[in-house]
Amino acid sequence: MKNVLIVSYSQSGQLAGVVDALKKPLETEGIAVHHEALRPEPAFPFPWPFLAFFDAFPESVRLDPRPILPPNIPPGQTFDLVIIAWTVWYLSPSQPITAFLQSAEAKRLLAGKPVVSVVACRNMWLSAFDTLKALVAEAGGQLVDHVALIDESPSMATFITTPRWMLTGRRNRFLGLPPAGINAQQTAGVARFGAALAHALARDEEKRGLPMLCGLRAVKVEHHLVLTERAGRRVFNIWSRVIRSCGRPGQWGRIPALILFFAYLILMILTIVPLNIVLQRLAAPLFARRIGALAQHYEQPSGADGSRMAAP
Repeated sequence: MKNVLIVSYSQSGQLAGVVDALKKPLETEGIAVHHEALRPEPAFPFPWPFLAFFDAFPESVRLDPRPILPPNIPPGQTFDLVIIAWTVWYLSPSQPITAFLQSAEAKRLLAGKPVVSVVACRNMWLSAFDTLKALVAEAGGQLVDHVALIDESPSMATFITTPRWMLTGRRNRFLGLPPAGINAQQTAGVARFGAALAHALARDEEKRGLPMLCGLRAVKVEHHLVLTERAGRRVFNIWSRVIRSCGRPGQWGRIPALILFFAYLILMILTIVPLNIVLQRLAAPLFARRIGALAQHYEQPSGADGSRMAAP
C-alpha cells in the first residue's frame, strides 16, 4: 500500500474542499492518505478583523511566520508522496505553510520525497510559487508537479470581492460582481489530479522524479499579470521592511504604518493598476517574447495542455 501525506491550511474553507476532491480518488484506489491540517498558535481569525488582516502582511512577505502546533504524524512514519495544498498571502505562501516547510519535521518528511504543489488563490501565485519551490528544496523535497486554481473573475472585480470575503466572510454576488473564489466546477475538477496520481502511484511512477500530471491542464499563467506581479513583489518587500521597523505583530506602534500601507493599496488599485493594464497592452509587442518565456517557465513542471483530458 502506498502512503500519501497531504499538508494544508484552509482558513476560509475553500482549500478544504479542494483537498477533499483531491484525496477521494486516492482513497478509492486503496491508497492510505494522511491529511495534516496545520494549526497556527494562536489561530488566525476568519473573517479577518481589518487591522489583523493587514498586520499579517509583513511577516508573510519576510517569511517569519506565526508558529504552528506539532503535526499529528506518528513518529517515524514515512510517505511515498507529499502534497502541499496552500494559499497565497501577499504574494507569498500562507504563514502556516511557510512555518511547516521551515520546520525540522518537514525536513524529515520531505527529504528525498516527490512533492506536489496545489494552490488555490485569487490569481497572483507566481512569486509565492518561487518561494514555495525554494522552501521545498531547502527541506530536501523534489517538487515534481504543480496545480494552480484561480478565481476566474476579472481581476478588477476580484479586487473587491476577495477582500470583502476575507473581511466579512461573505463571498456571494455583490453589486453585480461574480462570487469570490474558485467555483464548484473547478473544485470538482480537482478529482482528475487525484485519479492521475493514484494511477501513477500504482505504477511506481513517483519514484522517477518526473511530472505525473502533464496533459491535465494543471496550470494556466495569466500573461498580463506576469510583470505586474514582479513589480508588486518589489513594492511589498519595501513596505514589509518599513512596517516591521515600527514594531512586532499586534503592537500599536505599527498601526500608523499599516494604515498608510492600506491607503497605498487603495491608491494603487484605483490608479496604478488600470494605468499598468493600459501600458502593458500598448507595449505588448515589445515584451511578448519575455512574457511568453516567463509564462512557460511558471507553467512547469505540469504544464497547461489538456491532451489527457476528454474532449468537451
